[in-house]
Amino acid sequence: MTAKTSRDKRVEEKIRCDACPVMCYIADGKSGACDRYANEGGQLIRLDPLMVMQRRVDDGGELVPFLDGSDAWNGDLITPQDAFVTAVGAGTTYPDYKPAPFIVSSIVDDVDMVTVVSEGIFSYCGAKVKIDTDRHIGPECALVRVDGEPVGHVTTGEYGSQMLSLGGVHHLTGGGKKEGRVTCATLLALCNGDAVDMQVDDGSSLVLQAGKAPVINGVAEARMRVGCGSATIGMFAAQWHNLVDEVVIVDDHITGVMSEHQAGKVIGWPASGIKILGRRSTPGRYFQVAEPGTGWGGTNLTDPLAILGLFDPKIAMPGQSLLMVSTTGEQFAYYELDQDLQPVETAMPVRLQPSIKRIEENCEPALTSVSFMGGAGGSLRAGVTENPVMLTRSVKDALTRVTCGGAPVFIWPGGGITLMVDVTSLPENAFGYVPTPALVAPIEFTMRKDDYIALGGHVDHIMSIDDVLAGKVGPQNDHDLAGKRRFAQQPQNPWPIRR
Repeated sequence: MTAKTSRDKRVEEKIRCDACPVMCYIADGKSGACDRYANEGGQLIRLDPLMVMQRRVDDGGELVPFLDGSDAWNGDLITPQDAFVTAVGAGTTYPDYKPAPFIVSSIVDDVDMVTVVSEGIFSYCGAKVKIDTDRHIGPECALVRVDGEPVGHVTTGEYGSQMLSLGGVHHLTGGGKKEGRVTCATLLALCNGDAVDMQVDDGSSLVLQAGKAPVINGVAEARMRVGCGSATIGMFAAQWHNLVDEVVIVDDHITGVMSEHQAGKVIGWPASGIKILGRRSTPGRYFQVAEPGTGWGGTNLTDPLAILGLFDPKIAMPGQSLLMVSTTGEQFAYYELDQDLQPVETAMPVRLQPSIKRIEENCEPALTSVSFMGGAGGSLRAGVTENPVMLTRSVKDALTRVTCGGAPVFIWPGGGITLMVDVTSLPENAFGYVPTPALVAPIEFTMRKDDYIALGGHVDHIMSIDDVLAGKVGPQNDHDLAGKRRFAQQPQNPWPIRR
């Protein structure tokens, strides 16, 4: 028999964690590479507490405070029908052969329900980011970089917002090791509500944080636009009638001109002889008046007069007034035509100031919205049933409800279980990571017990919610819990188990 090497002895003093493909050897008192699991006296322990969402409703329908404002678990009884065991802190099903860490039964309105609770390891995941701004952040398809590494790209803009698509399997696993690590760290920070510095190729520098105003080139956005230039004309045409001779709403997408627009025609707005240097779409609506940028209405303009040609002398007359304003009301100017029919900027008349305020009032605060997007693949589905396609069909047939940390999700049509969830609707720090690299996200599947049996679920591993709340773990769990914490249901979120 050969003598054991010093390395063999060191390994024997450790325990091996199989909660992800890294398979760390963890010494006593130390945690694994993911900082999610640790060795405590030879026992694998999940370091983050299991999060239990609590609903307490009084006669007025308001959430009642609990634990005197503290979310620390103290063993107090929770009414089972007002508790929901989330997957935050629950553990994973990896390496996929075993049932989910918690398969919880409860009774709701005399109906037996089952919730399958697991933290999913998502190699196929990303974040869709909505940035409320008219400012040009970069060309479509331009790479978005963090620490110089590509982590995503600019995608198609939406109404009053710029959009990013970040992460995805190609950035996580298809590039270099640093690209994967940086992409994973970026997704984790965004999903857990932290701020991230980014740079768009041939575009802007960004500081983005879910639920906060985006910072573009060092300037925090205040508001998103009220609408495109054409829509702004339509909304406020009547309020400008008889107060000014012409109104132009400068917009990178659709610049609006009052006297030509149908809204102006309907209320009898006379022609002004104005000429716009852009591609005319339909009456009063112009495309491509300037290049995209961070100036007026998302253009590169610092002087809005640059989009004007000469006024028609057969129609225009000296003293004629002109109001030019951006789609957020942040930029505005008032002009009167001189004897040569050239617009001369003058002080904004008092009569027009309320209309500028009205535009500002109708602009919503600019925010950064982050939606986690992932595909629930084999490991997650195998933790629910021995025949994974049955779970997919059950979700598509609306027999099974999917939540993330108790928060509602959007399930994409088509094959598989591809979900999207607003990260601000989850508990704090609900997301984790493994160094493969991949994100770890909580996921719960809730259905009637009869439906769970029908899809071939792991019925032998069902445990009551009373046992979970009492601190017990399922027989399939090979790790201990660091404890439990209760948190309040967010008022905007529906209760995960429908009554």
